[in-house]
Amino acid sequence: MSTSPLYYAKILLFGEYGIINNSNALSIPFDNFNGSFGFMTPGFETPEQIESNRHIAEYLKYLKSLEVNSEFFTRFDFERLESDIKKGLFFDSSIPQGFGVGSSGALVAAIYDNYSINKIDPETTLSQENLPLLKKQLSVMESYFHGKSSGMDPLICYLKIPVLLSSSNSLNPIRLPESSGTGNAAIFLINSGIPGKTQSMVSIFMEKMKNEGFRKLLKDQFIKYNDACIEAFLNGDVKVFFKNLKKLSGWVLTHFNPMIPENLIDLWKKGLSTNEYYLKLCGSGGGGFVLGFAPDYEKAYKTLAPHKPEIIFRL
Repeated sequence: MSTSPLYYAKILLFGEYGIINNSNALSIPFDNFNGSFGFMTPGFETPEQIESNRHIAEYLKYLKSLEVNSEFFTRFDFERLESDIKKGLFFDSSIPQGFGVGSSGALVAAIYDNYSINKIDPETTLSQENLPLLKKQLSVMESYFHGKSSGMDPLICYLKIPVLLSSSNSLNPIRLPESSGTGNAAIFLINSGIPGKTQSMVSIFMEKMKNEGFRKLLKDQFIKYNDACIEAFLNGDVKVFFKNLKKLSGWVLTHFNPMIPENLIDLWKKGLSTNEYYLKLCGSGGGGFVLGFAPDYEKAYKTLAPHKPEIIFRL
């Protein structure tokens, strides 16, 4: 039995890794995957529901340990949450874990929305000024899962709208260009079939960042292509969009090779050599989903069909 709204997955279209080094980032909700709270039916509990209930009980301990101060000022109705856990609360989610689409972000958004007693409400109290404060609350809450969190994932899952994070660290809810629904060009997901390992991938990146030459390349090339892709996408300039996508995809193949799932390397290279499509990381990589972009999706589909691409946006 569901007792709460749906909380969607998220997709970081642009900004992976560069977000750590002042690039722009564009993240969108993705309603094909979602989660909501429910209560177990006594005698009919599934192993997944029992595990989810135990997981929420562990998470409750973490929330209780958080110090409330001027930066993290969220207060929770712990009594009600504890009572609901005893009644069999679980998070019924279709969002795959470890695939870069915000499984922990959706749970954090759901807990914040349902159990915070002083939440920043998108309907009534959200403003441009307190959007960063909301992101901060959610980042502290999500740190339980990843050691460190930007707060972007739960923010998108909570607000259910696209958000642009600019290099100056300002947050702006935005409208995406109108999806034609029937256009030739498309953005899609490909499932590598293996979960990613966020922490080990981030460790590889941080190790690379110790090298001054790599930092310069990241700034002069990766961030430049990333930001140009976002600008062209939001302006609906398909030609400039794909020109920069090719550069971005090639750069990632050369410099972020360990983050690309091994079973997709050949497919990645083929896209670059044929120009039928370009692939890029979706999140930290190492597994999970990768993002694909095709100027003519029907043509690219002949190559991509065995990988069962899933369209998320038509240009």
